[in-house]
Amino acid sequence: MNARKLTWWALAAAAVLTLADFILAWFFTAPVLADMSLDTAGRVIGGKLIANPILFSQKIFYFHVPVAIASFAVFFFTAYYGVRFLQTRERKFDTKARIATEVTLIFTLLTMLTGDLWTRVEWGVWWTWEPRLTTYLIMLLLVIGYFVLRASVEDEEKRAVYAAVFGIIAFLDAPLSFAITRIVPSGSHPVVLRAGGGLDGLQLTAFLLGMAGMLLFGYVIYQLRYREERVKERIEALKAALED
Repeated sequence: MNARKLTWWALAAAAVLTLADFILAWFFTAPVLADMSLDTAGRVIGGKLIANPILFSQKIFYFHVPVAIASFAVFFFTAYYGVRFLQTRERKFDTKARIATEVTLIFTLLTMLTGDLWTRVEWGVWWTWEPRLTTYLIMLLLVIGYFVLRASVEDEEKRAVYAAVFGIIAFLDAPLSFAITRIVPSGSHPVVLRAGGGLDGLQLTAFLLGMAGMLLFGYVIYQLRYREERVKERIEALKAALED
């Protein structure tokens, strides 16, 4: 199977897995039970019955956490290809590092969005300077800073070198953000992946389906963007050859 077909199969698998995660999360792992009292099933705000925020935040969990972990996983390739570029000075590794960072930015923004929803329904605020949220915000700013750096350096070789070094250093915030709830146990953000776990069979199934779906989506976006960049590079090379 060639890379193009593999990408489309990965896209189909990602869609199926994410849909399965949605169905399990929304209808089975945290359903609003009909026989619950008002105190447990919901609350009245502004004259309207609002669904139980704990149940709603649990539904968000099955998308928020897989997207967040996917952002860490993809960001790793920014650092990896940055190292490869510094070793070889081959342009393709700079391109791969840049595209990996683009995909990281997408997942990071989705994580912040779903995280804000979770924070709102769980804590009643849109933002709090909790350790996990703070370190992840720093990661988002570093990812944005990566592109600001690239845009501010005109020389192609220097731009690639600076971006590689910056990407490697920026990635160090990813494992810190992942582990901060263990380093600072007083933080209010829950520890999701821990010894013994906290998910039953159906919940774990939904979580793993969502995790696999997000990773596959990351792979597909990366492959499509990389092909686009390769086509652009070939067109530029042909233009240069015709001009010569």
